[in-house]
Amino acid sequence: RSTIESTMVTAIRRSEAARQQMKMNNIIDFHTHILPEVDDGSKSLEESIAMLRQEAEQGISNVVLTPHFYARHNSPSRFLMKRNEAEAILREEMSKFNDLPNLYTGAEIYFFSGISDSDALWELTIDKKGCIILEMPESPWTDAMFKEIENISIKQGITPIIAHIDRYIRPFRTYGILERLSDMPVLVQANASFFLNKYTKRMALRLLQTDKIHLLGSDCHNISSRPPNLGLALGVIEQRLGTEALDRIVNYQEMLLSAE
Repeated sequence: RSTIESTMVTAIRRSEAARQQMKMNNIIDFHTHILPEVDDGSKSLEESIAMLRQEAEQGISNVVLTPHFYARHNSPSRFLMKRNEAEAILREEMSKFNDLPNLYTGAEIYFFSGISDSDALWELTIDKKGCIILEMPESPWTDAMFKEIENISIKQGITPIIAHIDRYIRPFRTYGILERLSDMPVLVQANASFFLNKYTKRMALRLLQTDKIHLLGSDCHNISSRPPNLGLALGVIEQRLGTEALDRIVNYQEMLLSAE
């Protein structure tokens, strides 16, 4: 009987480990610069494939492509043409390999005055699912900026996802950014490095646990200085907070990407 019980315990543990790994595999890297030769991210098709391999090796099976879009430097039509051409080339090359992550396509849109009235905003959403990645200036946000963010949802029915919130929290802590965002129809994305840095890890875990962070991304740009690292962060989160935090992230992902 002890042998049977031992076998059952081992099977249960393996089953639980498999369930936890499945949850980690379902986490989407919501912020990447993997598209080749579009922005300051991947410099070649070969590097893009290598980055996707690194994502897969870390258990990441879904990736959002978010090349930079700066309205002051580029028109939406010119940006989309370049982005779509790069995506087509990347997907063709990916077809030669097995087990690379699935791709979603969007943009990292740098905030600009009047963004909530832009006719092109829907073209920049992630897979036309009604959500955008929004990069904010690295300076204190004004009341007018908060109102503009809110109006993206009110006027256009698009959910703004604030990119790499960790860049703004510490230097602008007295401006109550997270408190103000919590009362608005927005979601918040944090970078994996926030959870891997020994000086910020505790804050990152606390904000995730208290539902101040909703989505995660690696913000990877290359295979050397800024490589994919989301899988490493998920290991820290799973170890410290368990799978409940991962479940909540998956729920936000599904809410966004299941919408038409």
